[in-house]
Amino acid sequence: MLESAAMNAKILLLMLGVFACSTAALMIRASDMHPILLAAYRLILAGLVLLPVYFRDARRHRASYGWRDLRAAIIPGILLGAHFISWITAVHMTTVANATLLVNLVPIAMPFLLLLMMGERLNLTELIGTVVALAGLYLLVAEDFDLDRSHFMGDMLCLASMILLSLYLVYGRKNGGMASIWLYVVPLYIFGGIFCLLTALFFVNPIQAYSARDIAVVAGLVLVPTVIGHSILNHCMKALRGQLVSIVNLTQFIYAGMMAYIFFGEIPRASFYIASSLLLTGAVIAIRGLPPARNPTPRP
Repeated sequence: MLESAAMNAKILLLMLGVFACSTAALMIRASDMHPILLAAYRLILAGLVLLPVYFRDARRHRASYGWRDLRAAIIPGILLGAHFISWITAVHMTTVANATLLVNLVPIAMPFLLLLMMGERLNLTELIGTVVALAGLYLLVAEDFDLDRSHFMGDMLCLASMILLSLYLVYGRKNGGMASIWLYVVPLYIFGGIFCLLTALFFVNPIQAYSARDIAVVAGLVLVPTVIGHSILNHCMKALRGQLVSIVNLTQFIYAGMMAYIFFGEIPRASFYIASSLLLTGAVIAIRGLPPARNPTPRP
């Protein structure tokens, strides 16, 4: 009974994290700031906001936390920053439908990466849930999906962005053995933000006057999809099966579609509702068939 309640709490926490992440697209759309610079500020400021809890936990666990643990956040931080940059770039090189479908193929890449890096194999319910959820995603964009040679580079960049996101999430599971989630995500955000900022310097001067709206957007991106959303996703990659997290994360487009209707008056097509039903069904299948996952131990 207690195990069931604990698992339900973890699922609800994951859903909260996915919802928080889904707000990022709306906030980015509301800003006039260069998107790579926006990603840089989002990550760096998220790390700075969380520095007090990082130092608190570093003091608490100073006997077991060291430079090796700090270095473990460098690669996933760069992967997250590279994902943001490649996704932003790819959206302008292909159709929205292609970009939406390809970047959300994480549940296809995730099993291979989990097996390679963690030795974690897909079970039958995860496989069924993955197929149902991806069928819903394909239905959503099938009418507009276009394999055009002029979009080839953009499509390939979308696939690369998807791989980067998948790797970032798997590293969250691989590094889940740390004593505190904040000892992992705070350096990760800062490293990722620095990577984005250095990249942004090739495209835009960061020293400029920013509007009140841009400042509000940055604050929103820092607190909601980053401090809350991505922190929860990394925690759930430790506490739950990795494939389950990737399937539930697909529901971002449901939340985003609902908010686009509320704030921008964008009325979803009929396929949105059918796709949402399939995606939720796939998530439920995966959830109901999963045993409690053991917390991973860090690998050398």
